[in-house]
Amino acid sequence: MGRKLDPTRKDKRGPGRKARKQRGAEVELARFLPPEPETGKKKLSSHGRKRPLGGGGGGGGRESAGQTPRGRPGFSDSNSKWLAPAKAKKIPSQRNSVELSSDGEVEECSWEMEEEEDGSSDEMVDDYGASSSEEEELLPIEKAALKQKSDSEDDSEEEDEDEDEEVAEEAVGEASKQKMGQKEEDSTDLQLNLDIDEQFKLPTSDQIEREDILFISEPPDLHIIHQRIKGNMEVLQDFVVKREEGRTRQEYLAVLRRDMAAYYSYSDFLLMKLMDIFPLPELINFLEANEVPRPVTIRTNTLKTRRRDLAQALINRGVNLDPLGKWSKTGLVIYDSSVPIGATPEYLAGHYMLQGASSLLPVMALAPQENERILDMCCAPGGKTSYIAQLMKNTGMILANDSNAERLRSVVGNLHRLGVTNAVVSNCDGRQFPKVLGGFDRVLLDAPCSGTGVISKDPAVKTNKDEKDILRCAHLQKELLLSAIDSVNAASETGGYIVYCTCSIMVEENEWVVDYALKKRNVRLVATGLDFGKEGFTRFKDRRFHPSLKSTRRFYPHTHNMDGFFIAKLKKFSNAIPQAQKDEETAEEPTAPSTAPGTVMEPQPKKKKLEGPKVDKEQKPPQPALKKRHPLQAQRRPLKA
Repeated sequence: MGRKLDPTRKDKRGPGRKARKQRGAEVELARFLPPEPETGKKKLSSHGRKRPLGGGGGGGGRESAGQTPRGRPGFSDSNSKWLAPAKAKKIPSQRNSVELSSDGEVEECSWEMEEEEDGSSDEMVDDYGASSSEEEELLPIEKAALKQKSDSEDDSEEEDEDEDEEVAEEAVGEASKQKMGQKEEDSTDLQLNLDIDEQFKLPTSDQIEREDILFISEPPDLHIIHQRIKGNMEVLQDFVVKREEGRTRQEYLAVLRRDMAAYYSYSDFLLMKLMDIFPLPELINFLEANEVPRPVTIRTNTLKTRRRDLAQALINRGVNLDPLGKWSKTGLVIYDSSVPIGATPEYLAGHYMLQGASSLLPVMALAPQENERILDMCCAPGGKTSYIAQLMKNTGMILANDSNAERLRSVVGNLHRLGVTNAVVSNCDGRQFPKVLGGFDRVLLDAPCSGTGVISKDPAVKTNKDEKDILRCAHLQKELLLSAIDSVNAASETGGYIVYCTCSIMVEENEWVVDYALKKRNVRLVATGLDFGKEGFTRFKDRRFHPSLKSTRRFYPHTHNMDGFFIAKLKKFSNAIPQAQKDEETAEEPTAPSTAPGTVMEPQPKKKKLEGPKVDKEQKPPQPALKKRHPLQAQRRPLKA
């Protein structure tokens, strides 16, 4: 890269260092030169013109200092040979070469002073900037070459100018084309926006089928789908004015559900459920919030440190954090960190626990007191259990239970790391728990659910849940809630409370389950003690729930910036189980056959047991008594034959 070398162009070289030292010498030199040289004689070279000012050199041609050269006609031909300039010898080993002139004077020269003998056309420039090459000294062929070069230079300059003009014209044309193209694009975009704003038209059935076929081979155009969702939402918000003639609201909703399923990657079943829960504008906000992860939050372990000291220690390690909110005295939100937040010395020492903001709310609603007996029915991975122990200041007793033995490993590890000493870990089925142990003051039930509130953590929930999964979870939650209620002692002086929570937003798993428990047990709903959160549903579609369900609380990611959660707090006022409900649970009757309406069932006579002769059962031979062993002695199993 770089500028191309043009051998025809020669840059005029300026005077050397000696000329800069002797400024005005050319004016003094003109005084000694003859006004007009004689015709027929050669012009003097630069060294020849400089000779009268020199101080050395032999020859009779040198003038004395007192003589005036005005009367002399000039130099004669006899001394013209030694007036010719001497050529400098190049010394490649030195940067600045030194030459000795013909008159014995030492002068500096550069690499470009003299011409080479190979006939190059470089002009020799003297110390005063005068050119020593004259046209009279050149041969005719050299003059013709110089003329041809000058003509070619002029032609090349003209061609360059023409090319520059053409390039400039092309650039101007391209710029104008780009401006026109931008204007056209802007006009088309503006026209598209105007068309969308003016009227939204539903795609026909043929267009939908064509798009479905294209979706199989190519990914959908998300920009077009997004624009269609916006237009459809605007029509549905003012359906009477903006709808198309002959189109029903159900058709618009079907197209909207189909577009949202393609744009956000949800199953059609889950979108139908969400559209029943949220209004359409809020539904879009909920779906958008699920695409963004929730902020990382930690809970300070006040058994070992204070939140102020922990925050200062983490800030010193390069962690950017803030208090979680006015509603929490132990929470911190982490914005960014230069160190792994789950591997700091403070974390390993048990000063804090990585825990979501929504997981703090059930323990705050439970409000455990010191010296109480508390059951955490589904405790894994131990965040809520350790928070309960923290509020109880390691007093009383906590029974941390979970049906999954593998998940209990994390519970044990966290309890040891956080310094919890009042917890007992058990591995039992929660549905059988009242038979195992009961009489607790408070019970926390974080029931297993479908996980529709934590889609940002587990995007697989968008597509892998169906109606059977929701109903299966709801049935299990009802059984667990009844067991939790039976495990609480209603006569407790300080307790008798049950907190039921899920990380789901489905009504079938929340209000439906709590309403079922209100009918089956002697419990009532009380305030959760949380100042924020949306009220629970008292009616949903064709169902009507108990009016006290307004005291339950719902939390959403798009409104509270935390995982979707449901919390209900129950107070048990009697240990007795309603007789009708008890009979239904204890009695195991076969299902009656289905009959057509209007038919009358005749009573069937009871079958009497036939009494026959008593048959003595075969008595087994008495087994030999086993030898008593020490309890610590290992029992050996008999070897198989």
